[in-house]
Amino acid sequence: MHFTKGSDVVVDGETVVLRRVTGGKDIEELKALSQKGAKIVVVETTDWTVIPYENLIAELHLNGTQVYAVSSVSQLKLVFTIMEKGVDGVVLDVQSELDLETLKNFTESLESPTLEEAEILGLEQAGVGERVCVDTASILEEGEGLLVGNTSDFFFLVHNENIKTEYTEPRPFRVNAGAVHCYILQRGNRTNYLSELKSGDKVLVVSRRSAREVVAGRAKIERRPLVLIRAKANDKTGSVLLQWAETIRLVSPSFRPISVTELKPGSKVLVHLESKGGRHFGAKVDEFILEK
Repeated sequence: MHFTKGSDVVVDGETVVLRRVTGGKDIEELKALSQKGAKIVVVETTDWTVIPYENLIAELHLNGTQVYAVSSVSQLKLVFTIMEKGVDGVVLDVQSELDLETLKNFTESLESPTLEEAEILGLEQAGVGERVCVDTASILEEGEGLLVGNTSDFFFLVHNENIKTEYTEPRPFRVNAGAVHCYILQRGNRTNYLSELKSGDKVLVVSRRSAREVVAGRAKIERRPLVLIRAKANDKTGSVLLQWAETIRLVSPSFRPISVTELKPGSKVLVHLESKGGRHFGAKVDEFILEK
């Protein structure tokens, strides 16, 4: 698929600018068209993929112009993360049925997990065990965390450590996520054991508004005192083993962090529920599996 000058089209009365970017002069032309009121530009690049789109997103968004990318299916994740915002849309170059299947999986993976209010049933000191700190390569905001649970149908939203206290400095890249055996919910409704995570893996950070994938810089396993937390939501019960410390927090229905040391029966926290548990190498399976 190649665009040339003069190949612009009109959609719903608006001119959509189609251009193939081969150098700086094409960027300057698109900036000028944006300043003249172009609403959408569809851009195909050549050997440089990231930098041209970074320049266009930074410049054209100032004028309210949307930037669409001509992309292969294999480049979708890249173009949607450029400059954090990503492009506004794509024109896909689909070559095969495999591309269509990849596209289907990609769109399904963009769905954010739903969050439900759960009531704490009880807490029990569980003794010493190994827990995993997930140190990401991103700065996490208040209300963001990882979905972790003892079973694959009940996940607690465990908050990151971006809060300064009298005794600790904030670690806004870190989630003290839970014991080594716990499941962590990932993109595409898959799971990993926390003990499996390593540098370079992607983890799904969840908040009230959205979910985003970030890179794990490391997984740090240390032996610490643990607490078993049990909760109930929508007639379903679940549990999680977390480190027992003031800096370990879940998330309240108002999306405020709440320390595990402040929890008591009747406290409310946010969880994600699956209609049915059961995993095989992280993938959901339809067979009899009982987790308790």
